[in-house]
Amino acid sequence: MVKKRRLLIRTVILVILLAAVGYTLYANFTKDEGQKVAIGEKAPDFELVDLNGETHRLSDYEGQGVFLNFWGTYCKPCEKEMPYMEEQYQQFKDKGVQVLAVNVGESEFAVKKFAERHQLTFPIVIDSENDVQSAYGINPLPITFLIDKDGTVIKSFTGSLTSEKVEQFMKEIQP
Repeated sequence: MVKKRRLLIRTVILVILLAAVGYTLYANFTKDEGQKVAIGEKAPDFELVDLNGETHRLSDYEGQGVFLNFWGTYCKPCEKEMPYMEEQYQQFKDKGVQVLAVNVGESEFAVKKFAERHQLTFPIVIDSENDVQSAYGINPLPITFLIDKDGTVIKSFTGSLTSEKVEQFMKEIQP
């Protein structure tokens, strides 16, 4: 009697564990699939405020190429690519290509200190509510989206960028 009861309890626990593992796998493989940005589609519009208090809407940049970069101050690959983005921003900002760096919800203080330390002049906005990250399906960092003059996503790149890659990407979205 005791052995049967023990076997029943073990079986129930095993079934519950298998169900939990199955659900976790299912949830991870299907999460945010409807929200991810697809190449060739219109980039989801958003409105965020930069470190100077100015509002930036993605749709305001139509007619220009947009180098849309998602990053965090704690992200070493993000930090490594920032000087390259700044250098190419200076080269392309008067040629119809804009950089818009979206910080992933850190404090304004931390982001300002980071921008000052790296002497960044391109617009940096903070997605404090994580709405833009969700709309773009951001994970992991850094990730960059190239958006053409019509507002269409033409490419995305996950990982740290080199100076050459940033320049190549900016040429691709130059109107």
